[in-house]
Amino acid sequence: MEAVVKTFEELSTQELYQILRLRSEVFVVEQDCVYQDIDNMDQKALHVLGLKDGELVAYTRMFKPGDYFENASIGRVVVAQKQRKYGYGKQIMQVSMAALAQRFPKTTIEISAQKYLLKFYTELGFTTQGEEYLEDGIPHVRMIQK
Repeated sequence: MEAVVKTFEELSTQELYQILRLRSEVFVVEQDCVYQDIDNMDQKALHVLGLKDGELVAYTRMFKPGDYFENASIGRVVVAQKQRKYGYGKQIMQVSMAALAQRFPKTTIEISAQKYLLKFYTELGFTTQGEEYLEDGIPHVRMIQK
């Protein structure tokens, strides 16, 4: 998998379409969750595209401190269902964490993690902060990585 980081303005129409399609396939259809994915935050985000043979297989979006949470953050972490056995989730997160560390040295990264992925994020160095909460009807936990 090749990963590239782009601002909203740098995304092509095709790339944006692929991002929105993948997010919808997983977060709306697969997880059966009706929510407003297009939230007017993509314009502020840095987008990490994980590409395999030109196809979007993994994705995250990142924010500088203060744009989404008080800390820098990574969200909309997604891997295409048929591509989950190759470790692309870990790779896209590592690229995202490195990109934030490069742009904002010594920053804390905050995520809102789906509870069933706690082990995955813990293995990446994140620790749980606070109690479980519901976000769009799905159990989540706030996690940080310093």
